[in-house]
Amino acid sequence: MRIAVPNKGRLHDPSLALLERAGLSVESGADRQLYANTVDPDIQVLFARAADIPEYVADGAADVGITGLDQVRESGVENVESLLDLAFGRCRLVLAAPEEGDITAAADLEGKVVATEFPTITRNYFDDQGVDAEIVEVSGATELTPHVDMADAIVDITSTGTTLKVNRLAVVDEVLQSSVHLFARDDVADSEKVEQLSMALSSVLAADGKRYLMLNAPQDNLDAIEDVIPGLGGPTVLDVDEENVVAVHAVVEERDVFQTINELKKEGASGILVTEIERLVD
Repeated sequence: MRIAVPNKGRLHDPSLALLERAGLSVESGADRQLYANTVDPDIQVLFARAADIPEYVADGAADVGITGLDQVRESGVENVESLLDLAFGRCRLVLAAPEEGDITAAADLEGKVVATEFPTITRNYFDDQGVDAEIVEVSGATELTPHVDMADAIVDITSTGTTLKVNRLAVVDEVLQSSVHLFARDDVADSEKVEQLSMALSSVLAADGKRYLMLNAPQDNLDAIEDVIPGLGGPTVLDVDEENVVAVHAVVEERDVFQTINELKKEGASGILVTEIERLVD
């Protein structure tokens, strides 16, 4: 199986880090390498531009790919499907226009010009809105086009909105919410190897923000101890070789650990241990 991964940019390092956490370390090699082996002899990584990854997967150069939802939608490929939202690289694709202008809705752009680096997504958006706008593709500095009379509005990516504000642009509508996904070609999406990869990555994501809590508790106060623990389902209770004492194990949210430990101590818990969780499989 071959996994297409962004070869550079803000998605490159997080993608490799996620594979590493899932137990699929990528062997390092020379700069500008196109391929790399992994610790699994049946899995290889292909490095490509984030925008090209959907085509690589669709055409069979790779079986699965890691790239933004916006890149997949823009590519227009139809034989790939999203298997998993990898929860990083979040951004929005928005329709924006000059703050002091008269464009306050998509309908106001009937017969007008919209500049974007995402012509396919933009065209589909306006078709859905029933608006006949002229779409002009640009390769950069999209936010400047309304101020140099190249366009009446833009469709562009924003994470914080700061760049839009600096360029005196206001969001008119949200076109697409995007994040990095794991995608697969339709004909391999259900294969054993792809399912194993998807499960490994989802187990890493499930463990984010979770901690494993272990403690000893007095048997006669177990109900109160269980009420304190905000775990995933009920905690696991184990007998120990000590009279009136049981061991309690649970998965808790990291944000709850501080308060939970204090409350457990009040209920007589002892030997409390909190550890990180690398992977969590439901």
